[in-house]
Amino acid sequence: TEADEEVAHLLKAKITPFLLRRLKQDVLKDLPAKQEQVIYVDMDEAHKKFYNEKRDYYTQLLDQQIAANGIQQSRFVILQAFNDLRQIASVPEFKSDNAIISTKVENLFGMLGDIILNGHKVLIFANFLGSLDLISAKADELEYEHLVMTGSTQNRQKLVDRFQNDKSIKLFLMTLKVGGVGLNLTEADYVFIFDPWWNKAAENQAVDRTHRIGQKNTVFSYKMITKDTIEEKILELQAQKQDMTDMIIGGDEGGLKQLTSADLEYILG
Repeated sequence: TEADEEVAHLLKAKITPFLLRRLKQDVLKDLPAKQEQVIYVDMDEAHKKFYNEKRDYYTQLLDQQIAANGIQQSRFVILQAFNDLRQIASVPEFKSDNAIISTKVENLFGMLGDIILNGHKVLIFANFLGSLDLISAKADELEYEHLVMTGSTQNRQKLVDRFQNDKSIKLFLMTLKVGGVGLNLTEADYVFIFDPWWNKAAENQAVDRTHRIGQKNTVFSYKMITKDTIEEKILELQAQKQDMTDMIIGGDEGGLKQLTSADLEYILG
C-alpha cells in the first residue's frame, strides 16, 4: 500500500547512513595495516638563523598591519607570511640568496635508499612546486626512475598506469591537491608527506591513494616535519583545532575570519 511504501522509504532514509558507515568499516577491516610516523628534521645553523630572521620579520610586519587595518584586511599579508615560512622551513633554497641546503631533502633520500633497494614503490606528496623540483633533481642525480604530476600535467591516467605497471619506476612525485583524490596507486606501499597541510583529512586522502582495495602490503606513511618551525605548529593545530584546518593556505576567507591575534601569536611563536 501507499502507507507501507512511505514507511519503507522512511526506514531506508534512516538506516542508509549506518549501512554506508558499516560498508566503509568492512572495507577498512579487509585492508592491510597502515603504519603512520612523524619524522622530525633538524635545521642546520644557517637554516635556523635564516628561518628565525624571517619569522621575526613577519611577526613585526603582521603586528603593524593588524594594528592599522585589523585581521580581516590583513588576510593577504597573513597568507603570504604563512606560505613563505612554510617554504623556508622545507626548501630554503628557493627563498635564500645564500647556499642554504634543505636537510629535509637529504633526510628523505637517506630513507628512500633502503626502501628502493628492497623493491618498494613510493609516493611523495608536497605542497610546493619548488619542493617537487628539488626532489626530482635529487632523484635524477641518484638515477632513480620517477614520475612527476602537478596541476599542469596532461593525461594523468597515463602516468598512473605507467607507475602501476612499470617495475622500473620507483617514485611518483605529486602535489597534494592533484594527487590527493581520484587516483588508484596501490603498487606503492610507502608514502611521504614532504610538508604538512593545514587539513589532515587532505593528507589522509593522499595516503589512501595506496591504502585502498587492491593493496596487498602494509602501507607505511611518513610525515616530514622541520623542528622549531611553523610546520610543528601545523601539526599541533591538526590535532587540537580542527575548526581551523584548511582555511589559511587554502584561502578560505570564511575560515580566516576565525583567526585571532592569539592564533597568530601561537603559529608564529
